[in-house]
Amino acid sequence: MKYMGMPLGMWLLYRKSFREHLVSVLGFPPREAEKIAEKAKPRYREIIEKLPEFEKGDRFKMNIVNCALLCAFVLSMAERPSVEELTAFYASAMMTAPTRWFCRMSGKRKFTDADLRGMQETAALHAADRNPYSWNMDYLPSV
Repeated sequence: MKYMGMPLGMWLLYRKSFREHLVSVLGFPPREAEKIAEKAKPRYREIIEKLPEFEKGDRFKMNIVNCALLCAFVLSMAERPSVEELTAFYASAMMTAPTRWFCRMSGKRKFTDADLRGMQETAALHAADRNPYSWNMDYLPSV
């Protein structure tokens, strides 16, 4: 996968929040948090470059990009946090102002005709048949 585009945008959007939450949630000293963030950037890029390209209609590209971001930070830590600590870290680091805005806007469009069509198209795509990093989903219309 190319680093430019969404992967670069996600790095720019979340790097500061991840670094700050290394301190506030995981208790790393600020200097160590900075070192972790510096080590995480090339790891993130390396992870992204090893991933295959996603199809244009694949809705799950953002998921793998966010997983790569989290993994890059975790792999750059000398001591790894517990699952509970990591869950709290990730939840708080991802909830930036732009993320909250995006979630509000997405919620307003949920279950509109366009959203339902998009779900049907995603189900028909079966992207995971061609890309092991994507998902297949079924569309189950409400009765």
